[in-house]
Amino acid sequence: MSSLAIPLSVLDLCPVPQGATPAQALHNALALARHTESLGFLRYWVAEHHNMIGIASAATSVVMGYLAGGTRQIRIGSGGIMLPNHAPLQIAEQFGTLESLYPNRIDLGLGRAPGTDQATAQALRHGAGDGSDFPQMLATLQALFAEPVAGQRLRAVPGAGLSVPIWLLGSSTFSAQLAGQLGLPFAFAGQFSPDYMHAALDTYRTHFQASATLEKPHVMLGINAYVAESREQAHVLASSQQQAFLNMIRGQPGQLPPPVESMEDIWLPHERHQVLATLAGTLIGDRASVSQQMADLLERTGANELIVSSSIFDQSKRQESYSGLMAAAKAL
Repeated sequence: MSSLAIPLSVLDLCPVPQGATPAQALHNALALARHTESLGFLRYWVAEHHNMIGIASAATSVVMGYLAGGTRQIRIGSGGIMLPNHAPLQIAEQFGTLESLYPNRIDLGLGRAPGTDQATAQALRHGAGDGSDFPQMLATLQALFAEPVAGQRLRAVPGAGLSVPIWLLGSSTFSAQLAGQLGLPFAFAGQFSPDYMHAALDTYRTHFQASATLEKPHVMLGINAYVAESREQAHVLASSQQQAFLNMIRGQPGQLPPPVESMEDIWLPHERHQVLATLAGTLIGDRASVSQQMADLLERTGANELIVSSSIFDQSKRQESYSGLMAAAKAL
């Protein structure tokens, strides 16, 4: 990554294209992980979502094992594990196992949102349903990763004593403040929460306290990106994600739709505003224009890394988009 102005990573929701199966989506993820590894991407993270027929990464740690086993050096992580859905001991054991099998390649990104609808969240969770117990669960998890002490009765095996990097993820200021106070790296979900980006980054940096993990603030910014030969082609690629989000706000979530030449006949004016406002954190265009957009973004945010989501219907065009993105980064 030494030739890059900033490290690039991949955030994969393992989208299930219309007409495909979750198995095909997972095979697509491995193919993309291998492709981006060959390009020099630093990390490949998958996200925990439940009860969504368009996303195949619900069993996040299992998917990570599949991806780590099929790659050689790219770091594999969670973007993120929704900790309130799990007992901390289970996560410590799962990620301790991954770290034992794939040493120095595993990242544990943690969030406090449910990653699903309320009914499914209630089916998953055993603690407080509002995420209010997240700081306590995080402290328990960190203790399980620490070196065991004499007389300690509860241990994560494997897990105890392993240095699995923990990141806090957030789309507002709550996790930003907590990450700063604990001296942890912070990943902000700019790909769907651009309005809170500057407030969250300012909060994180203002509250940051150096720790054994981190001496100074470290921000990874999530964005969407669509890179093609022309601006018009890039906007066509992005239309799949726009349709998917539109379907979600209409209460009709589904698989990832194929792209369309124009969205104008699909959404109403107020829907257009809502979709574009939510997805405003997007780099889109040809390589030269995306390179300039990336430079502007880095100047505005001071981000240390970018993690990029590209929900593209066609697998080959998805890989081409990430190739173009890397070329744009190298041109900075």
